[in-house]
Amino acid sequence: MMDRDLFAARELVADLAVRAGRLQLERRDTLRMGAPKAHVNDVVSDVDIASERLIVDAIRAAWPDDAVQAEEGHGRSGASGWTWVVDPLDGTRNYVSRTGPWSVCIALYHQEQAVIAVVHDPAAGETFSAVAGAGALLNGEPISGSAGPPLEQALIGVSFQPNPATKERAGKVVRELLPRCGDIRRVPAALNLVYQAAGRLDGGLALDTNLWDIAAGALIAREAGVVLGGHGTDFSTELTIGAAAPLWPSLSELIRAVA
Repeated sequence: MMDRDLFAARELVADLAVRAGRLQLERRDTLRMGAPKAHVNDVVSDVDIASERLIVDAIRAAWPDDAVQAEEGHGRSGASGWTWVVDPLDGTRNYVSRTGPWSVCIALYHQEQAVIAVVHDPAAGETFSAVAGAGALLNGEPISGSAGPPLEQALIGVSFQPNPATKERAGKVVRELLPRCGDIRRVPAALNLVYQAAGRLDGGLALDTNLWDIAAGALIAREAGVVLGGHGTDFSTELTIGAAAPLWPSLSELIRAVA
């Protein structure tokens, strides 16, 4: 990885995320909805597509040999061993309905390892970022996860795809979790993870995501000291659990038993 300045690359893509977020704020009143994708609640707008094109075009110009995985179809193969994973607008339903936060997510993998991550919240003007091994930042300042209160006091983020099967699965998890934790918050997957990184949430779970939903947030959370896992020793798109270290045993045991 010595052939690339990861810190300079992080700054470049953080700027791209901010530019995409500015576009989203500017075009929110004039957006046009497209046809649903995988299911009726999987919505997409012309702003999602324009944001992705802005990001991917700039990545291609800077690193023409890199691969790109992008949610709205602007991906491509590459020959360099580096892969960019892009979600131009994580939380489209919140963005369109004006009912909650959303974010711009960009991660860089070298082979199978995430090495750069940026999650930008346009409405709040917050940019979370990380380079592997160098800690997590919020607007350039170091952040760290929660101290980890007992489960009965913990605030837990919940994220899931809104298709019928996953909603049923999430309902089972919430029925078991809610009476035993302090409270829950439903937030998009990337923000769930970076809110854990900033200590705003004590833990969280995400069900049936895609890699672009969690790739950036997961690296930022880990760099802030959040413990991540799933049904096995690592998190997955099927199940991602995060928690402060003292909370991890009780939260992960509960969720693994029902998810």
